[in-house]
Amino acid sequence: MLKFDDKGLIPVIVQDAKDGAVLMLGYASRESLRLTLEKGEMVFWSRSRREIWRKGATSGNVLRVKSISKDCDSDALLVKAEPAGPTCHTGERSCFFTGFEKADLI
Repeated sequence: MLKFDDKGLIPVIVQDAKDGAVLMLGYASRESLRLTLEKGEMVFWSRSRREIWRKGATSGNVLRVKSISKDCDSDALLVKAEPAGPTCHTGERSCFFTGFEKADLI
């Protein structure tokens, strides 16, 4: 049984199924996971808009799900997907393209 947080969400790490690159981190609700399984494409819960969000709905850059695994505590998911274009809304392949510095803690 998956362990959702107090808002009914679970973190989802998305990795490129071909080369293992980490593409993004999102959050899913029970309903978005149900839709993901139904459609075969990643569907998230948007925390900022507070609504279901199908990745690529406007851009066409969908994430075709190849596999889903849960971690040992069942409180996080790893999705291996085939991206249809850049994953990040900035146009970058991955959302993780900015270096981290000590100043980021301030």
